Amino acid sequence: MTSASHAPSVLDPALEQDFLRFALKTDVLRFGTFKTKAGRFSPYFFNAGLFRTGDLVAELSGFYARCFLGAVQAKVFQASILFGPAYKGIPLAATTAMALSQHGLNLGFSFNRKEAKDHGEGGVIVGESLEGQDVVIIDDVISAGTSVRESVAIIQKAGGRPAGVLIALDRMEKGGTAEQPAAVSAVQEVRQTLGLPVVAIAGLEGLLGLLDSSTDSQLKSHWQAVEDYRRAWGC
Repeated sequence: MTSASHAPSVLDPALEQDFLRFALKTDVLRFGTFKTKAGRFSPYFFNAGLFRTGDLVAELSGFYARCFLGAVQAKVFQASILFGPAYKGIPLAATTAMALSQHGLNLGFSFNRKEAKDHGEGGVIVGESLEGQDVVIIDDVISAGTSVRESVAIIQKAGGRPAGVLIALDRMEKGGTAEQPAAVSAVQEVRQTLGLPVVAIAGLEGLLGLLDSSTDSQLKSHWQAVEDYRRAWGC
């Protein structure tokens, strides 16, 4: 396997550009002034919750599947099951498993409940058993790494082996807050503290490249604000 600390987040620049165009077309990726959870004012915002119709989710899962297959081919990770942390990760795990089946790879998937069920089958895990499995965690972004750490604990408690993390967008910016920024990004922290490779469909550098090369003057006009943000907060 490729070392978790040295594997690049974005493995396929062509796939990255296609995904960013898709996110722009669907208004999931927007430009303006947006306050982040860290208290920073970002010139762009990625809201995966807006992938909320059948056709959009089908296309989105196709991007996740192609990114997953690229990571497997590059030997970044191997996995026998997908885990989607509640709540956004749940449809991502299910639909990506469906998309992978179209590529001839039939993987199980599971997700957690926020509260343990005390009747029926009980427990916090729904879906395929995690025991003895190599598990890739699938989510939209990594903001503070909390969801990943919680997922790792759930997987290990269930007897699984965390193998990696697959996300849509790596913002490539310092963790922490506006007042107390961290030295590394949330993705880098996951790699360093948990020893897990993190693969993203797209990242900030790819977004800057798309804006810079755009022939659309309105789209290109956002480049400077995003570049200034990267200089201030980028890792």
